[in-house]
Amino acid sequence: MGKKEKEKDNFFKNITVNKKALHDYEILEKFEAGMVLMGSEIKSTRDGRVNLKDSYVEIRAGEAFLVKAHISPYPNASYNNHEPERERKLLLHKRELMKLDKKVKTRGVTIVPLRMYFNKKGMAKIEIALAKGKREYEKKDKIKEKDIIRDMDRELRRF
Repeated sequence: MGKKEKEKDNFFKNITVNKKALHDYEILEKFEAGMVLMGSEIKSTRDGRVNLKDSYVEIRAGEAFLVKAHISPYPNASYNNHEPERERKLLLHKRELMKLDKKVKTRGVTIVPLRMYFNKKGMAKIEIALAKGKREYEKKDKIKEKDIIRDMDRELRRF
């Protein structure tokens, strides 16, 4: 495997994807943010030991924080280990923060993390989105649509 092929494999390498958010929310707009992480947290993320399942983003005093994201402790970090569910500061442009803050004040809109990944420079990034909660019947309709499309594709492959 050559150097260029290795670079392609590492380009936007997903660490984790929040499938629950994609199921429970209708995505309105996506943003990319950097994160302030400790050394042991980066080591754990490189091992893929991250869970975004019940996490969300909160905006306080003009700063964004990732809340309830679980990054497992790194086993070789000794006493310098991090707290698994601590709040992590997100790095966004001021305009993006103001836009997000304004939209979140709207009823029913929240900010959820969609995925965490490494960019081509090796920096850990997180994709967050403005999202609106889906109703139970909307979720069922979406599943039903997927089943119908899957059945149609199956039928078309026969011929």
